[in-house]
Amino acid sequence: VAYYALVRLEEFDTSLAKAFDAKWVNIQELPRLIFDHNRMVEDALRLLRYKASLQPIIFEFFDGKFTLPALQDLWEAIYQMPVDKRNFRKKIAAMGILDRLDAKDKSSSKRGAFYYIFNQKKYKEFIGHGNRFSL
Repeated sequence: VAYYALVRLEEFDTSLAKAFDAKWVNIQELPRLIFDHNRMVEDALRLLRYKASLQPIIFEFFDGKFTLPALQDLWEAIYQMPVDKRNFRKKIAAMGILDRLDAKDKSSSKRGAFYYIFNQKKYKEFIGHGNRFSL
């Protein structure tokens, strides 16, 4: 039996991890595990990707607003593959499920990146037309 969960690392209490000698590991650097545990990790990742294409779980990682670079970073982490910046923006815009805010995040560049919010109503319409949240 295996379980998986999506957690915000900054909100995760790591105090218990020391008692079990547990640690965070980059999935691309996952060591060989005993028995079929590597397969369990692969299955959990496959299920996560499937759920992310059907449900708006990816937006739960943000406190309401987010930038497109942050969304792309999260997308690439889940799907473990790089995505061209222009194509990512074009496909996200075509989905029509985000609302752009007037505010910008200028912490990573002078020009800044606009903040966006997820629009649940638009998402339901998008999914209702047989679409999936997939690139």
